[in-house]
Amino acid sequence: MSVGITSHILDVSSGRPAVGVRIDLYRLEGGVAELLRSDATNTDGRLPGPMLSGDDFTIGTYELLFHVGDYFRGKGVELPEPAFLDQVPIRFGVANNASHYHVPLLIAPWGYNTYRGS
Repeated sequence: MSVGITSHILDVSSGRPAVGVRIDLYRLEGGVAELLRSDATNTDGRLPGPMLSGDDFTIGTYELLFHVGDYFRGKGVELPEPAFLDQVPIRFGVANNASHYHVPLLIAPWGYNTYRGS
């Protein structure tokens, strides 16, 4: 298994992978968020590769920002304005940069769940 930060998204309201969801990765240091990368999920609801790996993958605090409101609007789901969930931030710590950090997201228009996956 490769070392780095990866993610995938499952739309539990449809029981299908969430395709085309934009995910932004930030590194947080000293109260400042630095955007490192943006990517979108593929037809399996997965990122095409690690969001961060190699020498760029360091110990610290990171945030993945999942743009789920755009995803649901694109599927024709009627959302209130503002949407209950528009962007879902997941902030997590990397304590071992020789390990793999997989951060999956299970979403629906009214809730979400995450965990450290394998």
